[in-house]
Amino acid sequence: MPLKTSRSDELPAVNLTPMIDVVFLLIIFFMVGTQFSQSEQQIGLKLPGAGQLKTMIAPPDRREVVVTAEGAVLLDGQNITPQELTRKLEAMRARYPDLRVVVRADGKAEHQFVAAVYGAVNRAGVADLSIAVRSQAEYR
Repeated sequence: MPLKTSRSDELPAVNLTPMIDVVFLLIIFFMVGTQFSQSEQQIGLKLPGAGQLKTMIAPPDRREVVVTAEGAVLLDGQNITPQELTRKLEAMRARYPDLRVVVRADGKAEHQFVAAVYGAVNRAGVADLSIAVRSQAEYR
């Protein structure tokens, strides 16, 4: 009895016709869309104003002012005077109206130095002022 032999020598064929159809449809779609955008650019429109717009740049997390035990004031690691601190914070606040400032003072710093920094931040118009402290558990 003869055995059936299958033709396994033939490779399966891939039908590319549907893929080519989809590519042609995409090409036509993008060509038509490009024509629409060109005609829209030729229309003379006077767009309405949206009022005062803010920058889309994210503001910095917070600015940190350090008062050392000796009374030195540091902003971004640079030693500055309270008057310079006011000027720099005013410039930053002009760019970011919601500027946040945290004051970190050494526990042995004289209160006069810390009060001068608070006054400088207040004169700069910064409304969001925080004071860094340690918890009682860390202090013991």
